[in-house]
Amino acid sequence: MSGLKTLRIGPLASIQDQGRPGQLQQGVSCSGAADLLALAEGAALLRQGADLAALEMAGIGGLFEATGDLRIALTGAPMQASLDGEPLAWNASHQMQTGQKLEIGAARKGVYGYLHLGGGIDSEVLLGARSAHLMSGLGQLVAAGDLLPCGPDRSREVGLGLLAEDRFQGGALRIVEGFQSELFDAEVRARFAHTAFKRGSRANRMGVEMISDGAGFAAAGQLNILSEVILPGDVQMTGDGKPFVLLREAQTTGGYPRIGTVLPCDLSKVAQAQAGVDLHFTWVSLEEGLALQAKHDAMVKALPSHCKPLLRDPAMMQDLLSYQLVGGVISAQADPFETGDNT
Repeated sequence: MSGLKTLRIGPLASIQDQGRPGQLQQGVSCSGAADLLALAEGAALLRQGADLAALEMAGIGGLFEATGDLRIALTGAPMQASLDGEPLAWNASHQMQTGQKLEIGAARKGVYGYLHLGGGIDSEVLLGARSAHLMSGLGQLVAAGDLLPCGPDRSREVGLGLLAEDRFQGGALRIVEGFQSELFDAEVRARFAHTAFKRGSRANRMGVEMISDGAGFAAAGQLNILSEVILPGDVQMTGDGKPFVLLREAQTTGGYPRIGTVLPCDLSKVAQAQAGVDLHFTWVSLEEGLALQAKHDAMVKALPSHCKPLLRDPAMMQDLLSYQLVGGVISAQADPFETGDNT
């Protein structure tokens, strides 16, 4: 079976897809890729469905060897990448031949990079998904020596690039009010929106700490709040009033007060923010939030149409001789009307 054998791998690499929506009643949070937009970008570059699994690499990639001819795409946090020592474009699709080695280094910005295979990674399906969810005991981290097998690949197209949305440098997070927002008085909610935050060092696939100067953000009666259902994007306040934005692998219930919920389309920006990156919250109405999310969903749906052929440097083209670069050449000194007949 074609696939990639892992010769070396970062410590937090795992197989991820769109996760397990609808499993909250089983005590299993949605999980799935931290950056769902990166999944959609890889699918567009390989002309396949965004429901297929890819390798999520946190901070650093690894070294991989092709066990058969296969297609790959690279998306998410830009990382140094090379194929048999020759540099590869990020946000692009490429061909790998049997025995070739792909090396992916550290992220230049952002946190999570993604390696996609033509046909997806054909790993075991658990509770309807291939995503590893370590807190629930589903799947495991990828280790050196593992094989990432390809599923059926129904396309051959490679050499496509995509101008990806830059979500790796922080910025504004749109947030809507929820059931517990009224527990925070108007002054606290206004101050929350006017506070400059940085991503803290306490962050993983469950959530991201937001740190700031000044007082915390306390809710009325916060010690008496009962546990309620938790969703990705909820902004919980700890006992000292410090906000955490919950991500794809968040717990299913919680008793900390929640000031609001970040729009799903902005969660990739939270997940991809490196420690110390500036972030701030902007309140939007529910109607505005729905419109913004619909616009994002339309953009994701249109991604395949935005993929364009890569501009390749001839000096880096190993298959240069296969191109008819000199076909049809004529002499600048020859008479174009000369037939060669002297009679």
